[in-house]
Amino acid sequence: MTEMTTRAGLAIDSRLASFLEGKVLAPLGRDAGAFWEGFAALLADFVPRNRALLAKREQLQAAIDGWHIERAGKHHDPEAYKAFLTEIGYLVPEPGDFTIGTQNVDPEIATMAGPQLVVPILNARFLLNAANARWGSLYDAFYGTDVLDAPAARPGGYDEERGSAVIARGREFLDQALPLVDQSWADLKDEHDGKLQDESQWVGFTEKGLLFRNNGLHIEVVFDRSTPVGASDKAGIADIMVEAALTTIADCEDSVAAVDAEDKLLAYTNWLGIIRGDLQESFEKGGRTLTRTLNGDKSYKDASGAAHSLPGRSLMFVRNVGHLMTNPAIRLPDGSEIPEGIMDAVFTSAISTLDVEGHGRFGNSRCGSIYIVKPKMHGPEECLFTNGLFDAVEDLLQLPRHTIKVGVMDEERRTSANLAACIHAVKDRIVFINTGFLDRTGDEIHTSMRAGPMLRKGAMKGSDWLRAYEARNVAIGLKHGLSGKAQIGKGMWAAPDLMGQMMVEKIGHLKAGANTAWVPSPTAATLHVLHYHQLNVFDVQKDLPDPAGLDALLAIPLAEGANWSEEEIREELDNNCQGLLGYVVRWIDQGVGCSKVPDINDVGLMEDRATLRISSQHIANWLLHGVISEGQVMDSLTRMAAKVDAQNAGDPLYEPLTGNENGAAFSAARDLIFKGVEQPSGYTEPLLHAWRLRKKAG
Repeated sequence: MTEMTTRAGLAIDSRLASFLEGKVLAPLGRDAGAFWEGFAALLADFVPRNRALLAKREQLQAAIDGWHIERAGKHHDPEAYKAFLTEIGYLVPEPGDFTIGTQNVDPEIATMAGPQLVVPILNARFLLNAANARWGSLYDAFYGTDVLDAPAARPGGYDEERGSAVIARGREFLDQALPLVDQSWADLKDEHDGKLQDESQWVGFTEKGLLFRNNGLHIEVVFDRSTPVGASDKAGIADIMVEAALTTIADCEDSVAAVDAEDKLLAYTNWLGIIRGDLQESFEKGGRTLTRTLNGDKSYKDASGAAHSLPGRSLMFVRNVGHLMTNPAIRLPDGSEIPEGIMDAVFTSAISTLDVEGHGRFGNSRCGSIYIVKPKMHGPEECLFTNGLFDAVEDLLQLPRHTIKVGVMDEERRTSANLAACIHAVKDRIVFINTGFLDRTGDEIHTSMRAGPMLRKGAMKGSDWLRAYEARNVAIGLKHGLSGKAQIGKGMWAAPDLMGQMMVEKIGHLKAGANTAWVPSPTAATLHVLHYHQLNVFDVQKDLPDPAGLDALLAIPLAEGANWSEEEIREELDNNCQGLLGYVVRWIDQGVGCSKVPDINDVGLMEDRATLRISSQHIANWLLHGVISEGQVMDSLTRMAAKVDAQNAGDPLYEPLTGNENGAAFSAARDLIFKGVEQPSGYTEPLLHAWRLRKKAG
């Protein structure tokens, strides 16, 4: 049983209270009693408002369900539908012309363009890897991935043939990003040879190399003949280091399984380690114990010999939980659980205040800002609520107004349809908008659940609403002044082993005008940054069209006239069930919220709750409309459980699904489907949390 302590009428997990008082408030010089009194007052104000917003979601969904049920069997009328959505307040009037007023934004967000990592905050090793991914070895990234059109490296030490292909590709990159006068980088004899076409690209000397800049991003060419690579290289070039993951989101939300005080304490402890700069993690590798810590800054000298430094780490955001979930770590005076998003806002901001007030070893924001990504907000009212909540948190922590910046995830349909009004609601603190195809698809299915059976998942990617969504997000952001002040982002490349394919496709995010995009690993960041050397996104943004209207965005992806074969239906159902089980079994049994999960074709894909939301809602939709039966679903779950068991056979911690159909993991998967229609907004968290808590309780 968790030991609780009382503060200002709140029952708080005693470990959490001690953590905040001893490790956060005391170093800040804040009075603990005054803090808890202020926190209790904040909760008294914002908890009822939070609950009212959740009730509004349900009211709107009930009205939309009713509209579709009443018109069952009739052809969809887009104009009548839009008028109805306006009448019920789902669609709100567009705000007048405005430009965001956000100030004190770090250049990594405002004026630089590059990759962004999202990392589960509960895993300290991954968190350190991501924070340290500000700089990456291009040679390592080329050597160990499928990017090069050359044979893979042979096992057993350094493969010189592979190495030669890596070096040749590295020289190609340098010729493209840092062209020389009348020669190639492949012709250089040493670091003194060659002359840049644009001499302003040269920045200075590092300890072992030369530092350059292209499209606002730094490149370090390392000259070191004492290394095996440098010794065999004509010019003595040992590596090419590129500035890669400019920003990283430490995620408390979709990529973690955090259900109680123990989990939240770990999340906040890891965030404190990032902010203070003392996070470390030891692990076994190759029979040795290694300890990972945060990287220091990169030093260099300019032409006059003056010393300078560049950040050695990603600029860190923290993603708080959305408005829906509650957590037993703190109980309110009426005995109910605290809304987790409000707890996150207060705790992560309090920890980040250590950075603002100069208590960190390295420092995160050089502009004195705290960066919080807020997911799963439905429409401008919920964005306005977040703006007010952040005002109150700033007052509680004695911070200047708009110290806390917000990133708005455009991943719910009501937010997409009212994006300008959502941006307006947080216009003086917004630093980020981002399309999230996965959650957005889950919400698309759930919102129109009663309209009819949906397209197959693969066909969704070519649907009218998705094209409109991706284009409108950028266009609306640009219209309201985000360029040069904030990030306009695009979603995740999900296949960490398919880097060659990523390098072909992901440049599309830059061509669409996004000045950041998500990647699944530090290696992927090192590779994806090459796209930002290829294209100047800020130039691209100048020529993009104005936002299109709402009609395409509101087009429901119904499978009208589809006549699927039994084989096609079985294939779609198996695909959904396999992905769902493969993710849920790790979430429930091992508390792993994001990992590389093999798909039905054994291709490893990065899965989190957003992918689960699509799979479960899609099956629930087809079940509701009679495309599939309950028996077919159970047959597929049973067969796919055996496949998932086989895929996890090498994991010593894995608990098989087959023969354990009444266990927590299989039961959670079953509930996500058969109770999918009634889940709030189709979210998976309520069922996952309930089953995970049962699993943890034994």
